[in-house]
Amino acid sequence: MPTIKVVNITPKAQSGDANLDGEPNLAVNPENPKEMVATAFTPDPLGGPLAPVYVSTDGGDTWVLNSVVPGNSPGTGTGDISVGFAAQGGTLYTGILNGRTDDLQILRAPNIASTTPMTVLATVPSQHTPDQPWVVTGAAAANGGGQDVVYVGKNIVGSAPRTAEVAVSADARTGTGGFADVQVDQRPATAPQDGPPVRLAAHPGGKVVYAAFENWTGFDQNTLVVTFDVVVTRDDKGGLGPFEGLTDQAGDIGQPVVSGRTVPFNVQVASLGQERTGADLSIAVDPDDADSVWIAWCDGLGGTVPTDYVLHVRHSGDGGRTWAAARQDLINAKNPSLAVNSDGLVGLVYQQLAKNQWTTALELTSDGFTTMESHVLHQAPGNVPKAPPGHLPYLGDYIRMLTIGKDFYGVFVGNNTPDSANFPVGVTYQRNANFTTHQLFALDGVTRVLPSLDPFFFHRAA
Repeated sequence: MPTIKVVNITPKAQSGDANLDGEPNLAVNPENPKEMVATAFTPDPLGGPLAPVYVSTDGGDTWVLNSVVPGNSPGTGTGDISVGFAAQGGTLYTGILNGRTDDLQILRAPNIASTTPMTVLATVPSQHTPDQPWVVTGAAAANGGGQDVVYVGKNIVGSAPRTAEVAVSADARTGTGGFADVQVDQRPATAPQDGPPVRLAAHPGGKVVYAAFENWTGFDQNTLVVTFDVVVTRDDKGGLGPFEGLTDQAGDIGQPVVSGRTVPFNVQVASLGQERTGADLSIAVDPDDADSVWIAWCDGLGGTVPTDYVLHVRHSGDGGRTWAAARQDLINAKNPSLAVNSDGLVGLVYQQLAKNQWTTALELTSDGFTTMESHVLHQAPGNVPKAPPGHLPYLGDYIRMLTIGKDFYGVFVGNNTPDSANFPVGVTYQRNANFTTHQLFALDGVTRVLPSLDPFFFHRAA
């Protein structure tokens, strides 16, 4: 029978932490799944120049902080940050918005144990307004020579109006190959930019790589409402080509999944409490079938009132050429993350606000969501903790789930009140917490700590 594990990854040494540690990310070493790295908006606890990552060497049961990321900001550590392990060799790759300079940087560490600052492989200066670096690693080199293939989805507003890009390296482990920038949006430009997320799905066969982005077709500066198409394109040369494997009926590069969707962008709308809307996107490919690809996004179509934020899921069985609805829409849900395991089991994790309560749910299906295995990982009031005025995002613009073999691994952020009712499948805390009194304590075990937002790791083992 499958088992579910949820762990609050804030280390015991940081029991006094009261930060809003939002927007998490996760990498699992495919050669040794006990080795993991997680990230969030977490500053260095000693205020040093390097931001931390969370590290586990025991399958996610315990975690420590390792400050190795350049550009620590006192409030958030880094800006946006994502991570990925190479297919072989244990090398870790990271994409960040530097917390001190706002430069987008692609980084490398030789292994999970390294305590030296990560090596900077590439930089996009802040004046180009980079956003949301998203790291995905490719298949191992056929010759076993350690030539790690690494992709970093990114949105470069300075490249307006077509701002969706992917940085690609065929030899990231040695750095001699460098990173080449590929503009994945080659469609007619009718708006000032594309949406922030550029998401990738690399098939383990090493040839097919999908890129998904939100092609903005309109932007109302008065209402801040964006009109956009969800577009998928594909490269059939291992991501080393021009991502021109899909075209629409007009002959334009990229296949629209849907067109003409609208959403208030970067707006803190009442229906989502303290969270903002406008940049939710995920894509995943079946490891046994490069033509079977899944996508999820959010927009304002299909709700019961105009302020509803609706999560949609679609599936393509023909390599992204045509798309069909795959799951009933979810109202006021965001942060979708999709993954497919080696048995073809599809996983969807998301966060949904209803009756002023955030719920993080994991769903798994083998029949296109006709039937589902469902788990509530976390549930807690949406107004606790109260974010400072202007603090956005709250939970974050994304969470992440991935698979190694049959197992699903993921990370999300939520209210850290130690209450068993908030964790229907159970939870383990490292930081000092009393589940009887529902109280957090500092490292001394006496000083009370107010509820805040912590990253939580989860693992669904087959």
